[in-house]
Formats: sequence, structure tokens, C-alpha cells
Amino acid sequence: MTQVDFYFNAPDRWLYASRLLRKATLQGKRVAVWCDPDSLARVDQSLWQLNATDFVTHCLVTEDIQKVERSSVVIGEDWSALKQLKKMDVFLNLNQGVPPDLSQIPRILELVGPDAEDKTKARERWKHYTQLGFQINRHDL
Repeated sequence: MTQVDFYFNAPDRWLYASRLLRKATLQGKRVAVWCDPDSLARVDQSLWQLNATDFVTHCLVTEDIQKVERSSVVIGEDWSALKQLKKMDVFLNLNQGVPPDLSQIPRILELVGPDAEDKTKARERWKHYTQLGFQINRHDL
């Protein structure tokens, strides 16, 4: 069964995303990050802003396949390309909608900021995941 973890009231979405990614990779997990084209650079930049001792190997899904296979975090806007990657343990959804095909997805992380529009979209995703019968956990930051 797919597990979905919602993290609500993240004061700085990009900083918290990088912390979540660091935590997951420290646990030995590989993470695919699904985001819109404008967010690709922001996610990448937030990971570079971590302390040197907290470095997280990451790349874009469009980069060389060997680099993609060696990276702990793979970032992309193409859900189908991310879903086809081997041995991905967690998927971080930074989009406002639900990914189109959730079969064989073990775990999804949802990051929700404090603004009303972000919370409204998160409620819609929550409802969709509930209808699919997924196990949902709520974390209030």
C-alpha cells in the first residue's frame, strides 16, 4: 500500500524540501522529485545551499543515465520519466496536482506551505489519495 506523508505549514518550502531530501538520503533512500519547470532550479539551488557535510547527490532526470543511477535525488518535471527510474524509494511531489499514475509507488511526500491556496490544493490531493485507499500521515511543522 502506498504511504503518503503530508508536511503542513512549512515556513520556507525550499529549505524544508532540502531538509526532507537530506533526511531521506541519510536513511539510504533514493528520492524522485516531481516539480514544475520553474521549480527545477530552485530545488537544485536549495540542495547546494546545505552545509558541505550535508551534501546530497542529486541531478536532473534528463542528465546522463550513469549520473542519474548514482544520484540519491533525481529531479524532474516529467512524471513518467521519474516513475521509470529503478530503485526509487520515495517520491516528493512539489506540484499542486496529483501525479497521473501512482501504481507501484511506495511512498509520496507532500510539502504544504502556510498560504491558503497551497492548503486548498493540498486538501484536494489528500481527498484524491483517500479515495485511492492510501495510508495518509499528517505532520504539522
